[in-house]
Amino acid sequence: MNESATRQKGGMRNLLEKVMHGVFFVCALASILAVALICVFLLVNGIPAIGEIGLLDFLTGTTWKPGNDVYGILPMIVGSIYITAGAIIIGVPIGLLTAIFMAFYCPKRIYGVLKPCTELLAGIPSIVYGFFGMVVIVPVVLDVAKFCGSRISSGSTILSASILLGIMILPTIIGVSEAALRAVPNAYYEGAVAMGATHERAIFSVMLPAAKSGVLAGIVLGIGRAIGETMAVIMVAGNQPRLTGSLLKGIRTMTANIVIEMGYATGLHREALIATGVVLFVFILLINLTFSVLKRRKDA
Repeated sequence: MNESATRQKGGMRNLLEKVMHGVFFVCALASILAVALICVFLLVNGIPAIGEIGLLDFLTGTTWKPGNDVYGILPMIVGSIYITAGAIIIGVPIGLLTAIFMAFYCPKRIYGVLKPCTELLAGIPSIVYGFFGMVVIVPVVLDVAKFCGSRISSGSTILSASILLGIMILPTIIGVSEAALRAVPNAYYEGAVAMGATHERAIFSVMLPAAKSGVLAGIVLGIGRAIGETMAVIMVAGNQPRLTGSLLKGIRTMTANIVIEMGYATGLHREALIATGVVLFVFILLINLTFSVLKRRKDA
């Protein structure tokens, strides 16, 4: 009886393992299929438009006039780069230093409040961030610019969008970076201190480099959110498809361009917007490829 029951339990366990393996395999296939379908949709609908407009005219053109069938997305590409770079400059140092504080300096009582607050930031909808940007950041930027002597008429600028996106990417960078720092064995820190390093030197010279891969992953995820953000950017960036070198001018990003015009676009106009999505998709792929190369160099 005991042997029979043991065999039956073993058979049920093996069957359960096979079923779970099948479930995991199906989930993995679904993820791959979703990515493949997105790629096929973008390429099938976007590449013909790029061919009709001309690759160089599409990527380097400075004029976007759908009514005249003129589609140049260089202002939107530059706008996306400006705002994403601004978000990185603002968000990465603050997020990384906050993660270091939470992992190595923060008292338990403060940590119990600070951790839920940073996690709550990740759950706030983009539209709420957009309202915050319109009501708080845009007026402050306008007032400060006028106080400094600038003659701008609106605070909806590259600077406003960069500040807002810098805030929006904080929870991603903080969460992933803190987890990476806590995953480093404590023996690294103890060894550094035993060799005479101070607390700060052990953290910044030993613990942080050891967590470099995870920290970079957090930064890449933050960049991905920044470059793909739409609603909040529409509400604070000014949405002007033009080239500018001033942080106090309005600009339009690729995502904003797609959302603003897709509702009424037809024909070549609609295909050009989808082609803009192809360019955005390539941007994301290049960012992930760069991260993979940096990670391989570190591992090597």
